[in-house]
Amino acid sequence: MKNIPNIIVSRLPVYLRALNHMQSQSQQTTSSQELGEFVGVSAAQIRKDLSQFGEFGKQGTGYNIAFLIKKLREILKVDRVWDVIVVGTGDMGHAIARYQGFTNRGFRVAMVFDNNPTLIGKEVGGFVIQDAKTMVNAIREAGIEIAMLTVPDTAAQEVANQLIEAGVKAILNYAPISLSVPPGVMLQYLDPSIGLQRMTYYLE
Repeated sequence: MKNIPNIIVSRLPVYLRALNHMQSQSQQTTSSQELGEFVGVSAAQIRKDLSQFGEFGKQGTGYNIAFLIKKLREILKVDRVWDVIVVGTGDMGHAIARYQGFTNRGFRVAMVFDNNPTLIGKEVGGFVIQDAKTMVNAIREAGIEIAMLTVPDTAAQEVANQLIEAGVKAILNYAPISLSVPPGVMLQYLDPSIGLQRMTYYLE
């Protein structure tokens, strides 16, 4: 497997989202120039990024959108549906469990866990909230490798350790804290306040 820079991999889902939008508008072809303008990246960068994975376009005719979508889904391994667990059913976890937009992008929430006795056994988004004490065995039995972590920062590392023990290989962390994970476990952070702080830098 080629050692593709993470910055390139991080742009591929953005390209895929744009292409899906174009396809929903009955558009059949696009160019690196048009796609670049759509996502705010130069045409040269689009071509350079895609060339890391092969040749997908033709000189003078551009890219076939359906074909490029298919190839990007294969590259990102979302040409299948991945089961995902959600740990923590506060406001964020509740919203994620109810969100209907994952499946058509390659993901499906399969289980929801919490350690709050007043929430365990209740239903959210069609899922019964399970006791976090049963989490490790349940994840192992189901063979799930992806988790979304929406617990308080004080509990995040302990829960992450349990997820890793259960065999989880990819964690999307919403808690505003840096986690320590062993090699081989992918970790991504989603903290809206960081995005806001990046923007305020540019405000007068």
